[in-house]
Amino acid sequence: MTGDTVTRLVDQDQVRRTVARIAHEILERHADPSRIALVGIRTRGVPLATRLAALISEYSGVQPDLGSVDIALYRDDVAAGTMPVVGETQLPFPLSDRTVVLVDDVLYTGRTIRAAIDAIFDYGRPPRVQLAVLVDRGHRELPIRPDFVGRNLPTSAADRVRVRLTETDGVDEILLFTKERS
Repeated sequence: MTGDTVTRLVDQDQVRRTVARIAHEILERHADPSRIALVGIRTRGVPLATRLAALISEYSGVQPDLGSVDIALYRDDVAAGTMPVVGETQLPFPLSDRTVVLVDDVLYTGRTIRAAIDAIFDYGRPPRVQLAVLVDRGHRELPIRPDFVGRNLPTSAADRVRVRLTETDGVDEILLFTKERS
């Protein structure tokens, strides 16, 4: 293996349209957006949740609750003796009467989502938790299935998918890194 081949799978306009479609799908399943809370998983889930909340507000006239969750202390894949860098969790609303829609950029093994659910349940017990992801690349290790999916991208386990967002990376795109075989 000499390196990676990088392929842009989704450009800025396609990301915009994909996020808009997810917002519409959330509204189709939730007639009253005031009863949902969009919770972005740090790092790239937070700007995605913010974009979804703005679009839902634009389409429905109702601003859904918006929060964020940091999962550093809940990960099960941190090496022993390693101290995780902990970010801020913001859930400025009651969880007990809202459907929480977790938002993340890429769904892969499911371990990040499990950690986010554990973190949320430390703050309260929502009646329902749903999952919205920009990319589902498969290869699940846990029985987790997204409710709202922007793109299904079949990949090999050796591939890497990278979502880049304007808020964190200066550009909106989805890239696929494929290992070159010798």
